[in-house]
Amino acid sequence: MSTPDFGRTADDYVRHRAGFPPKFFDSLSEIRINLDGARIVDLGTGSGTLARGFATRGAEVTGIDLSDDLTREAQRLDAEAGVKVEYVIAPAEDTGLPTGAFDIVTAGQCWWWFEADAALSEAARLLRPGGVLLIASFDWLPQPGNVVDITERLIEAHNPEWRLGGGNGFHPEFIVDLQRGGFDEVDQLTFPLDVPYSHEAWRGRVRASAGVAASLPPDRVEAFDNELAALLTKHFPADPIAVPHRVFAASGRSQG
Repeated sequence: MSTPDFGRTADDYVRHRAGFPPKFFDSLSEIRINLDGARIVDLGTGSGTLARGFATRGAEVTGIDLSDDLTREAQRLDAEAGVKVEYVIAPAEDTGLPTGAFDIVTAGQCWWWFEADAALSEAARLLRPGGVLLIASFDWLPQPGNVVDITERLIEAHNPEWRLGGGNGFHPEFIVDLQRGGFDEVDQLTFPLDVPYSHEAWRGRVRASAGVAASLPPDRVEAFDNELAALLTKHFPADPIAVPHRVFAASGRSQG
């Protein structure tokens, strides 16, 4: 599957993709991450949900992304929230930021789109000795017959190249990558969470996924969306729908 262009679905992305929940930020202390006053680089920042959460909690944040459209939306949302985040249009593997100037480097819901070895090297370069690389995900969870399961089957029918379904929300590869990249004191954090979605919001959330509007042309997106709307009405008449998710995060410390 080719790399999706989330800028093509910026409106749905901003409106309907649930950002990391407050519990995620509140739980980081459990893996010895202190946000207050920290200098953070958020790779693949997208619409800035992680960056904004960090800034709200007292961090000095720079967001990195390749999409001008998503960055503009992130800046708009920052202004509404009354927080300041700096943004740089650059790849995660070559940010152009100064060496050893940051306490934390993060990647939320995007690590799988990077060239891992190059991203690990860049994170190590950016971090001060003892600084932290935090890789996190917030995944929907397919269970037999639930709304995620039916939705994933529909994505596969409309986009056979999409191969990201069937996950369980756990990402041991994050830990493997941290260790392979020379990071030590590896910790992990995980918890399940149900997220309520209206029918309209779930359709928007799914359109904003890698397998739909970020990859398919508009006419195929419309066909998919119409079919999903019909399936929701038939099989999940309750509105909103409780959609199971899992947060998973792994962190490791730079040896300098």
